[in-house]
Amino acid sequence: MAPDGALPALPALLALLAALLLPGPGRAQTWVLPQEATLPRGGSVYLNCSTACPQPLKLGLETPVDKELVSEGDTWKLFKLKNVDSDNSPLCFSNCPGQEQTSAIASLTVYEFPQHVELAPLPAWQPVGEDFTLSCRVQGGEPRARLSVVLLRGQEELRRQPAPLGEPAEVMATVQAGREDHGANFTCVTELDLQPQGVGMFRNASEPRQLRTFALPQRPPHLTVSTHNLEVGLQGHVHCSLAGLFPAPEAQVRLQLGGRELDTTVTHVEDSVRATASVEVTAEEEGPQPLVCTVLLGTRQQEARTTLTVFNFPAPNLTLSQPEVSEGTEVTVQCEGHHGSTVTLDGIPAQPPSPRVQLQLNASADDHGRRFLCSVALEVDGQVFRKNQTQELRVLYGPRLDQRDCPENLTWPEDSWQTLTCQARGNPAPNVSCQHESTGSRLPIGIPQPVNLQLAGTYCCRAVSPRGEVTQIIIIHVVPKPLLPPLLVILVAVLALLGIVGTAGYVYNRQRKIKKYKLQQAQEAAAMKLTAAQPSPS
Repeated sequence: MAPDGALPALPALLALLAALLLPGPGRAQTWVLPQEATLPRGGSVYLNCSTACPQPLKLGLETPVDKELVSEGDTWKLFKLKNVDSDNSPLCFSNCPGQEQTSAIASLTVYEFPQHVELAPLPAWQPVGEDFTLSCRVQGGEPRARLSVVLLRGQEELRRQPAPLGEPAEVMATVQAGREDHGANFTCVTELDLQPQGVGMFRNASEPRQLRTFALPQRPPHLTVSTHNLEVGLQGHVHCSLAGLFPAPEAQVRLQLGGRELDTTVTHVEDSVRATASVEVTAEEEGPQPLVCTVLLGTRQQEARTTLTVFNFPAPNLTLSQPEVSEGTEVTVQCEGHHGSTVTLDGIPAQPPSPRVQLQLNASADDHGRRFLCSVALEVDGQVFRKNQTQELRVLYGPRLDQRDCPENLTWPEDSWQTLTCQARGNPAPNVSCQHESTGSRLPIGIPQPVNLQLAGTYCCRAVSPRGEVTQIIIIHVVPKPLLPPLLVILVAVLALLGIVGTAGYVYNRQRKIKKYKLQQAQEAAAMKLTAAQPSPS
């Protein structure tokens, strides 16, 4: 193969080569140079046809390719073959007088880079441990004998083989997916090796395809609920978890109640996924509802199911015909519960199948402040739920003042502190006051006071309210302090005198002992000084 730019020097070069290769006289032959050439499809090549015959009758080139005579000499001709689009074998021939025609054949190899190299799309998700297929399609590329197809995982060569014939050429490889393949890039590369022909090595690569692998355990998720019986208006909690996932952050969890999607919070820790949701139900969902947890990863999913029973259980309705009545008024108390519940009013059960119970009473003073208890019970799947309602009856009645409220006789010691307790019953609460029948002085109620002899006497206690007035007589006795007898007084005086004399004797005796002790101490000190003043014997 010779480029067009080398045309001026090419004839001389080919002629020189022909002269070197020509045999001696009598051995007429034909040559072609170059004998082999590799060129791109649609390219051009120069072929020199030469002969050993000094005066050939005819020298030419036979080829289906468009040719052009570029230059010639007596024994050679230089042709340019243009737009060579396929392999072919041009033939140089020559006729020498008196000899047979001789010829030489050249071999032209046309090469072409692949027009299109594509790796077929990989699965969106591939289970770990299962096989998948890599398929590479190559369109074009010549010569096929020098074209190889290589399948790569990253830089790792998985398969290499010559490109098969046919259009497109397809090369396949089976690969087992592993966790390490998650996020790996797979590529198809073609190599056109024309190094033996002195052209070079040409590579062409497809767009890389990334694989995502996953592992989902063959067991259902762990689904738990705070309660399997959920009351309308209350809130329950659902938890769903599954371990052993890869890659866990790619896992999705859906929680559905009766086909309704719950607002779910999903967390991932290592190879685990956990979802939580709060559940609130309405009266329209009353009855058994399927609760479903679905964990989705890759192209597969695992599911866990349970049943949540939704029930409507409103508080009972407790009514009084009149919440506040006068004493002696007829009152009707009625307790009504939800359909299907068991109703009890102050221990009195309703007669089935009625969800209502009532009682009647003639209101008395003892009924004031009475609390009526209405209770309903509902059984749901073996579990009993209870709700209560209370109402208080207020009875208006006049004052009550009797012995238990205000004692008739009281005895108090003189000089003690005492508190008068006198309480009246009634609604509205009566005002109570106590007054001395003779002096008219008031006796405080509920306040501690000193007791003297003047406090004794008869008192009238009066309880007054808008609904009437009652009185109660109280007699208070004051016990005077007892006087000491004369003998007891003399005995106390003697004991006091003896105490004084004994104390004085003790003090005098103690003072005498102290003086004696001090005198002894002074004498000992003087003796010690006298001894110290005498001269020592020589």
